Amino acid sequence: ALSLTFGGVMFMHNYSGGGQLLFLGVVTVLYVMVTWWRDIIREASFEGQHTSAVQDGLRLGMILFIVSEVMFFFAFFWAFFTSSLAPVFNIGGVWPPAGLEVISPWGLPL
Repeated sequence: ALSLTFGGVMFMHNYSGGGQLLFLGVVTVLYVMVTWWRDIIREASFEGQHTSAVQDGLRLGMILFIVSEVMFFFAFFWAFFTSSLAPVFNIGGVWPPAGLEVISPWGLPL
């Protein structure tokens, strides 16, 4: 994953070897994904290791992950709207803070 990240950054900044490192990172991540899924399928289908307790644990883990993502975005947008609707004196009492240029949402090519 680190070679994928560095390769992507190097490729975007036109460094030599960036494309090769990016390709190596993509191939490595794809290889790990395929072998991991292969092992999961083998364990579930042929070895019978996915008992009801394991399935309940996976289900609970997914539920907790989704709940944590919802809480993260709720907190993120709460902080954003608090800062934008009631700016504090630390940032000069203005929104956006002085020195920041806000991108117009109507000017983006969607």
